[in-house]
Amino acid sequence: MLRTPAPPVPRSGAAPRVRWLLAAGWVAQVALRLWLNRYHGAPVANPDETGYLLAARWLAGGAGADLSGSTFYQAGYALLLVPIFWLTSDPGLAYRLAVGVGAVAAASAYPVAYVLLRRLRVGRRAALALAFTAGSSPSLLVFSGFALADAVLPVVVLGWLVALHDLVAGGPLRRRVAAGAAAGGLAAYAMAVHLRGTVIVAVCLLVLVALWRRLPRAALIATLVSAVAGAVAGDALNGALRAALYPGGPRDLSGLLVERLTSLEGQAWALSGAAGQLWYLVAGTWGLAGVGLAGAAALLTRRSAPFVPRVLAGALLTLTLGIAYASSAALPDEHRVGNFAYGRYLACVAVAWTLVGMLVLLRARRLPAARASAAGHAQAGAGRASAAGRAQAGAGRASVAGRGLSGAGWLSVVRHVVAAAGLLAVTGGVVAWYAGDRLHRHAFIAFDFPEVIFLTQRPGSLDLVAASLSALALLACLAGAALARRPAVLATAVLGLIQMAFVVHLAPAPPAPGPDWLPAPSPPGRVAVEAGVKWNVWVPLSYRVWWTGIERFRGTPPEGVCTAVVPQEAGPPPAGWTVTGARHGWVTWSRC
Repeated sequence: MLRTPAPPVPRSGAAPRVRWLLAAGWVAQVALRLWLNRYHGAPVANPDETGYLLAARWLAGGAGADLSGSTFYQAGYALLLVPIFWLTSDPGLAYRLAVGVGAVAAASAYPVAYVLLRRLRVGRRAALALAFTAGSSPSLLVFSGFALADAVLPVVVLGWLVALHDLVAGGPLRRRVAAGAAAGGLAAYAMAVHLRGTVIVAVCLLVLVALWRRLPRAALIATLVSAVAGAVAGDALNGALRAALYPGGPRDLSGLLVERLTSLEGQAWALSGAAGQLWYLVAGTWGLAGVGLAGAAALLTRRSAPFVPRVLAGALLTLTLGIAYASSAALPDEHRVGNFAYGRYLACVAVAWTLVGMLVLLRARRLPAARASAAGHAQAGAGRASAAGRAQAGAGRASVAGRGLSGAGWLSVVRHVVAAAGLLAVTGGVVAWYAGDRLHRHAFIAFDFPEVIFLTQRPGSLDLVAASLSALALLACLAGAALARRPAVLATAVLGLIQMAFVVHLAPAPPAPGPDWLPAPSPPGRVAVEAGVKWNVWVPLSYRVWWTGIERFRGTPPEGVCTAVVPQEAGPPPAGWTVTGARHGWVTWSRC
């Protein structure tokens, strides 16, 4: 994110080797995720996973369901799963294939991160190592094992940043037009995937408005056309899905959102929740997001800073704050600790901030040298590649590559680390002040806190202080490595060790054998569920029953139904029906 010289001319034959390394690294990333998720055989994050799977099955021409009153799960991510349901109707096999799709998508963050680092003028070897290490970040490992949109959104954000860079960086008009079309299209696709994508579209449009005089008209038009066309197509697809799977309408949060935005109490909820998400973002990236946020803010305040990094820093910072605030404002109070400190919504930007934080640590210590290098380049350009200019530019590159360390460099690294610690303390303090004893009274769901549990080794509660101190300890290790003689190698190695420790922590144990907790109707008969059955039974059952859509009823089961699922307190079945199963608050009646 700081001023750096242009990379040296690549050696002959380097490009093919890089492509092979990217391909091999991508395969390794996919293999790691498949190994971590080898025991995932059915949806567990309900109703989210089931909502996306049912959407994909319906889009593929299979049986739908009635999810009226549930949260609306959009079609953008489900489109990626449609080919699975063309190949198989078996729900177990389809789910395992969906996990494979998530592994492939999340592993693609590695090559995309490499491209982004090269755009930011990181050397080839350092970019390969850092991109691979960041590709195993928790936000890319945890959610890739589930049928969730969070498996693809981080890659979409990284790709959008690459396209945004190429749009504003100059160069041939054709390249800028293509980059604009990619930036608008990726933003529109993100909007079709999740409501967080709406913020990406808004930020993309803000960038166009802010830079409309500096961008070629053709590139502006290409960006707007791709964004608008993609948004319209996504809205039409989501409209069709909503009408088919939510005939009674999805869960309406618009009233809650308006109330939050127009009342002091609602604003307190939204702002404290946003602070909790920022706290989690910093802690869940081992403090690197805090360093990156501080570096981005400092870059935006320096008018002498390079134009393109300032645009990217402003876009990423606005996107992060916008998602944190908007998602918190629309989040209902579910009496869980995750209402106050939550990492999933900002997981889509966590990898980007991890990369930025590492770049700030590695470059902040060499700010004086980087400026000298920039002066060398200016002199070289003014002198038409004079010998003096080339010598000074080369000296600047050597300094940035990094052997020496000035006192100003030490101070710069320390300032960024202190800023990250301050951000962690302030946001954590806001969470503790606003939530109070609700952090202990409300439900702690382990799925909401994978990084925090790793930091504290407490799987049943949230300890803000312990998690913050652990994250700062890891950040201190990273900062110390960044101050060493070979900073890029050592800092990346330290980050890799932390990520490896998280992988070991995340490694699953074989599931304990036991009876299935869902009803087991047999095809091809019709299946109906009584209205009193809880959602955590009938929602996953809607996916389990692949041959027909689940019907809902009150009182007596409809005529022609073969299997009825009723609450356990429903009493004996009507004449002609037989009890065929009972567990976890439900009973099944059959007559076929």
